[in-house]
Amino acid sequence: MRLTTDRLILRGPRADDLEAMFAIFSDPATMKHWSTLPHADRSVTQAALTQRIAAFAASPTYFQIEMQGNLIGCAGLYKNTEIGFILQRGFWRQGIVSEAMRAIIPYLFATTDLPQLTADVDPGNAASIGVLHGLGFRETHRAAKTYFIGGIWYDSVYLALQRPS
Repeated sequence: MRLTTDRLILRGPRADDLEAMFAIFSDPATMKHWSTLPHADRSVTQAALTQRIAAFAASPTYFQIEMQGNLIGCAGLYKNTEIGFILQRGFWRQGIVSEAMRAIIPYLFATTDLPQLTADVDPGNAASIGVLHGLGFRETHRAAKTYFIGGIWYDSVYLALQRPS
């Protein structure tokens, strides 16, 4: 499965994605609002990539974002009804995640029976919250101390997008 936009190719993960994924997932700034610590070494990224390859083969819903032949991020249905996205820092604030998700969201609703898509975001991640609002997601609630990462508790803001009628 492959989706395309004006600037992007949204595709399944491949074994040769390891170095680009490690560059993304080992960057502390990129991982600041993620649900795990930055990857300390390539073996952590390799395990995640191996799992992602198998998951995509079974259910092609979480995509690699490729731009001009380079892997720059990931986006799609992360688990259950929850979407997620991450983008290499050098590509922030260029509308890339919005562009990717504008292709992925209709695909998800067309290929699943999900009544809604949800997102769980660190309340301090204003950029991601803004992207989600721009895509039509609305806040449903907040919760305290939902993630314990690196000895620090983080809160969550939850958003949802209902299936179009």
